Amino acid sequence: MLPGELTIPALLAVRRRLDGAVQALVSDDEEITYAGLDDASRALAGRLVAAGVTKGSRVGLVMPNGIEWATAALAVMRVGAVLVPLSTLLRPPELLAQLRVAAVTHLVLVPRLRGRDHLDELSSVAPGLTGQARRGHPHPDVPSLRWIWTSDELPTGAAPAAVVEALGRVVRPADDLVVLFTSGSRGAPKGVLHTHGGGLRAVASSLDSRRIGRGERLYIPMPFFWTGGFGGGLLSALVAGATLLTEAVPEPARTLRFLERERVTLFRGWPDQAARLAAHPAFATTDLSTLRPASLAAVLPPAARPVPGARANLFGMTETFGPYCGSPLDTDLPAGRHGSCGRPFPGVEVRIADPETGASLPPGTEGEIRLRGPSVMRGIAGRTRADVFDADGFYPTADRGLLDADGYLWFRGRLDDMVKVRGATVYPMEVEAVLRALPGVTDAYVTDIAAAAAAADVGAEAEAGPGAGGAREVAAVVVARSLDDPAELADPAELAELARQARAHLSSFKIPTRWLLVRDPHRVPRLASGKVDIDALRRLLAEEGTPGSPKTRSQ
Repeated sequence: MLPGELTIPALLAVRRRLDGAVQALVSDDEEITYAGLDDASRALAGRLVAAGVTKGSRVGLVMPNGIEWATAALAVMRVGAVLVPLSTLLRPPELLAQLRVAAVTHLVLVPRLRGRDHLDELSSVAPGLTGQARRGHPHPDVPSLRWIWTSDELPTGAAPAAVVEALGRVVRPADDLVVLFTSGSRGAPKGVLHTHGGGLRAVASSLDSRRIGRGERLYIPMPFFWTGGFGGGLLSALVAGATLLTEAVPEPARTLRFLERERVTLFRGWPDQAARLAAHPAFATTDLSTLRPASLAAVLPPAARPVPGARANLFGMTETFGPYCGSPLDTDLPAGRHGSCGRPFPGVEVRIADPETGASLPPGTEGEIRLRGPSVMRGIAGRTRADVFDADGFYPTADRGLLDADGYLWFRGRLDDMVKVRGATVYPMEVEAVLRALPGVTDAYVTDIAAAAAAADVGAEAEAGPGAGGAREVAAVVVARSLDDPAELADPAELAELARQARAHLSSFKIPTRWLLVRDPHRVPRLASGKVDIDALRRLLAEEGTPGSPKTRSQ
């Protein structure tokens, strides 16, 4: 990208000039071109500015994916206000906490979604808040909040077009673009701050590896309120000049019809999302012949699927606005590099450091992955720079990994992600990688539980973590399915074979001693962030897992 294009208003102008008649988004049964998106977001920006939104305002958005979401987000960002995407899955206390952390000044939310009334729910945890904020009055529970609007009752007045254009002209790459919330499998969410320049550089640097370019028809079933949907979907399409296919509420049968009708060329997202579609009865008769090889393997024809580990594991985080490391997804990695994350993208400097001292470690040595560069976040809401970055300006990620002599990054798990079994150290990610490579296995999730955990002890197990006292055992939830034979692995003897094959690759103390086999990937519990809920996973294993040998449940 050229330096002058590193802001949202400048990028919208580029897309209008080069691709005005191209579809920008297709959402369910609606579509909009880049020229139409520019017009619609400019008009809404005028209404928001007239209602008090200006450069530096922080505007929260609680809406499902769609053209409305994209229009509102671009309206906010094109005048220099800061977008705060908020999950539609948040419970009222969580939403209230994130409004406070991000110091949201204006909030736009869908009035009802999936049977929930968001205004009533917010009032239930902060009595009087919605009533006062709907009239433009502050409330002590969220003192920064000035206005709440529902998505069907946005402001009607409009600022002069010249004012909107003037605000766009003074937006700079160094200005804040977005506050994105992230959290791990445990811990409080963090509000990550990205600038226009940093976020758009990060997106642009990943496009080649992700094989997203002009003319691509990209489907990515991730919500826009997560980095994967916002940066990896909406802004990736905007930077590349591609068309984004999106749905408010994905459902397999409807999604397959949608993708066939819209002639999708690239399917990206989580592997289990593709696996769920591939498992649907309608998949076999759906024409997805337009898909290109960089799509997720499960939705590709069997002959086009790479062997496990042959393609780079795109690696990133909210703090880097998505992937910061990778390799072309339609090409196998070099021999000896299978299983790696590829090489870091431009804009990110990777250092492997001693987690205790921060000292840089030589190639081939495992340590903490630390990151620095213009594509890395500006900071975290409510934290000082010294709290976030080390003395050299690197962000300590708490991820374990190494850089080899040729600059390939190998991810080894989290620093706090290890299990002590009879005094030996087990890294769940290592066990997961072996299980996922076995025939018939589409995914696997490994953790530790109390050795004596059983259904009667579920409450105690929920409170026990890796550092809890008492004996621990390795436990695994395995998602297994066969494209050719739905009954494969259903026989207990076949399940025992899965454990036997794992022993060929792992030391005996690393083999799970409690197993649960499921057919539906949605049985794996997740947080609102989309990450695996480790505590709920432990409860599931304690309730339903079988010691010693795997167990099948009918789905």
